[in-house]
Amino acid sequence: MSLDIQQITVPFMPGTTVNCYLVKSSDAFVLVDTGPARQRAYIQAALQKAGCRPDNFKLIVLTHGDFDHCGNAAFLAKTYKVPIAMHTADLGMVKDGNMLAGRKQPNIVMKTLIRSLMRLSRINRFTPDIFIKEGDSLAEHGFDAEVIEIPGHSSGSVGLLTQQGELLCGDLLGNTKKPDLWSIMDDVDTAKASLRKLAGHAIKKVYPGHGQPFDMEYFWDNYSY
Repeated sequence: MSLDIQQITVPFMPGTTVNCYLVKSSDAFVLVDTGPARQRAYIQAALQKAGCRPDNFKLIVLTHGDFDHCGNAAFLAKTYKVPIAMHTADLGMVKDGNMLAGRKQPNIVMKTLIRSLMRLSRINRFTPDIFIKEGDSLAEHGFDAEVIEIPGHSSGSVGLLTQQGELLCGDLLGNTKKPDLWSIMDDVDTAKASLRKLAGHAIKKVYPGHGQPFDMEYFWDNYSY
């Protein structure tokens, strides 16, 4: 199954962006992450330009439950009549609108940052239609990819690995300055374990939640954990 992965770089907080990825197969679209709610018009315009319609938009997949990745999920699901899929471990984040749900107790600085961001953002609560887990295939939705559980940034973080070796990894890895573990982690040791787990997969290219895509070979050649 031939896939085209379109990066949608969405403005977030001043000087920052977050990525969504629109995956197109021969007859279907799947959206991975949805951006913050304040950028709803931006996302809508990108989807319309790509040709998304209720009859060809098959699935929304969330790599984790943070508001900058799931802020438009409920709206788009209603607009396009499309189901939302995510891991059950991050359910409290989207059902209750609490970005601290399911996470370790952060230090006071991190807790203050998260709560400040929550106050500045519109959080639309929802319950996903589909819960995905390790080893699940998304092929029936037009996206020939396997789910890999990669906790660390959040308990329910997942990666999506295509048959061509392309990994959409959410916020496990980032590339705003250089490819690295993302700077905001709930559990660094768990994140490093997830990274070691990825070494067992044939990954060619990584599509991170923040920053530009990069070659995994370059990452392994320059970093060790």
